[in-house]
Amino acid sequence: MRKTMKTIKKQGRGRKALLAAGLVTAAALTLSACGGGDDSGKPVAEVSSEAGSQQNVTVLDKPFEKPDLVLTDTHGKKFDLRERTKGRPTLIYFGYTHCPDVCPLTMSNIAVAKKALPKAEQDKLQVVFVTTDPDRDTPAVLGKWLKAQDADFIGLTGDFATIQGGARTLGISIEPTQKDKNGKLVSMHGTQVIAFSPKTDAGYLLYDEEATVDDYTKDLPRIIKGAKP
Repeated sequence: MRKTMKTIKKQGRGRKALLAAGLVTAAALTLSACGGGDDSGKPVAEVSSEAGSQQNVTVLDKPFEKPDLVLTDTHGKKFDLRERTKGRPTLIYFGYTHCPDVCPLTMSNIAVAKKALPKAEQDKLQVVFVTTDPDRDTPAVLGKWLKAQDADFIGLTGDFATIQGGARTLGISIEPTQKDKNGKLVSMHGTQVIAFSPKTDAGYLLYDEEATVDDYTKDLPRIIKGAKP
């Protein structure tokens, strides 16, 4: 599998600011098979100055636009991502329900951090889980799986090519579900969470798969207010 041509230049510890040189490809992410136990799901990019105290969060100098996606929610109804999340603090993640580790852990971390917020702030936050395995992740399957995490999380499914195109606009690569060497169906996908501001609807923060409950707990209040990263 071809890696991106960008390389990581780590400058000490701390939150990283992503160099905004070029288009979305500047933040292109490599693929990771959930359960693979490797580091291929981490962002591959040129990194500039430090900006804060967290190691698992990247501040994007050139923010992402929300994907122009119209998919199907867990109730079987059309969901226009841009329209339905406009002006709302939003976290977007691409993954699948049969994932044995990274996907449920990521959703669980966000759910725990969300519960630490005041009720009014919880109600403002939109957490969107877009499946990378739409053949198996029907609206019913998504709904049942997400309910175990947080009943208010939004699950979206639809045509794979549409989902893949939307992920690509965020520099996240996904591939069709396929069998691994043991005959198990796996979904290869980037494992990052993108946080979008309610003030600009732009994505300024990228969380890698090692982001913890504490990372989200510290940042969610600022994300909800639309504070500058």
